[in-house]
Amino acid sequence: MADRALIEDVLDRYERLNVRLADVSGPTFLGLDITMPQAKVLYLVRVPGSIPMSDLVARLGVTVPTVTGIVDHLVERGLVVRRVTPADRRRVVIEITPAGVDLIDGLRELNATQLRGLLAVLDDEEIRVVRSFFDVLDRGLARLAATPADLPAGAARPAGDAGSR
Repeated sequence: MADRALIEDVLDRYERLNVRLADVSGPTFLGLDITMPQAKVLYLVRVPGSIPMSDLVARLGVTVPTVTGIVDHLVERGLVVRRVTPADRRRVVIEITPAGVDLIDGLRELNATQLRGLLAVLDDEEIRVVRSFFDVLDRGLARLAATPADLPAGAARPAGDAGSR
């Protein structure tokens, strides 16, 4: 089991990194006029293009009224549409609109631009360390997904892990 003090030190460093990134990109993000929960919903809907409301609720790990409120705001802004499936009128599907795709793709590009800028000031060996860091995190996520019942106390389950409810 990992050393708790080491974990807390990594979390502190992660928080400092996020604060510094916000200093660099704050004005751009502020101009987007989207909440973090709304962005999460858009990210989850973006890749498949549509997702049943029940799956969205399960993946976010929140209540139906919470997701309904978030989706209502996204519908009002024209970023998603809500459709009833013809086969089962009780089944509601959320579909991303072209405006929603543009917004999420813009966020992804902003993130990529930030990371490119950061990596550009590093030397090749430092970039290899960053690449290795992502490989380590990917292996950790695979372990979380493979053994959800054995998670240590306080460890978060990966998004979409139905065993977390």
